[in-house]
Amino acid sequence: MRKLAIRHLVTTTLAASAIIFLSTLSFAAALPAPSIIVAPRIHEASVSSTNWSGFAVTGSAGSVSDAKGSWVVPTIQGTCPGTNQYSSFWVGIDGYSSGTVEQTGTDSDCQNGIPTYYAWYEFFPHPSFLINSISVHPGDVISAEAHASGNGKFTVSITDTTTKQSFSTSSTVHRAQQSSAEWIAEAPSSSGGILPLANFGTVNFGLDHTGVGNTCFATINGSTAAFGTFGANVQKITMVTSGGATKASPSNPSTDSTSFSVSWVSSGP
Repeated sequence: MRKLAIRHLVTTTLAASAIIFLSTLSFAAALPAPSIIVAPRIHEASVSSTNWSGFAVTGSAGSVSDAKGSWVVPTIQGTCPGTNQYSSFWVGIDGYSSGTVEQTGTDSDCQNGIPTYYAWYEFFPHPSFLINSISVHPGDVISAEAHASGNGKFTVSITDTTTKQSFSTSSTVHRAQQSSAEWIAEAPSSSGGILPLANFGTVNFGLDHTGVGNTCFATINGSTAAFGTFGANVQKITMVTSGGATKASPSNPSTDSTSFSVSWVSSGP
């Protein structure tokens, strides 16, 4: 069992930029449990965050009803160090500018010196859970979806298309805004600060890398399209240290707007 807690965004305007505190996740499971704190700085459509890298598509409240994603589970590079390191990869609705997150994904971690891979889901403010019915391995192709069906009800589904193992569950999330969709590589932190980002090398998201149709796609105001086609609503997020040095960097969207990669640069924090 795994427990996450995510804090809503708080925006403060500073001259030509805004500082947004995106989320706080606390993991508790059979594995050691970090929490996640995000602090992006927004300059027009460019975003830097202390623990997110990837893409978000924003919309008005109630506009986002679905997010589909796929990725190849990245392999931990080299030998795990003595200290624990973490990296999470997920698709979800909300969390970019709201106080709930509906998400599912996988981790590629270094736990007690051993590369560790697993799947999980969460409907914040409900607790999150490790998905024991899916055995995740590096190189597996993952397909995942977060779907809003109305009246605060959400369903998250995740499939390891390599092993054919699937999981789906639903929950009601009160006060969910349905105002963003995300495809993210994430680094956790503890109460003492940002934890080292596990060296995952490069993680590849979307149709061009996985062959999974209609990924990475979002449905906004009833229109379903590849994430990169949403124009000014597309937010490209680079993960940085507290000093501004890059930790993980996303590529540009592919020419068909379905796919992208995130490359590890440093463990930070």
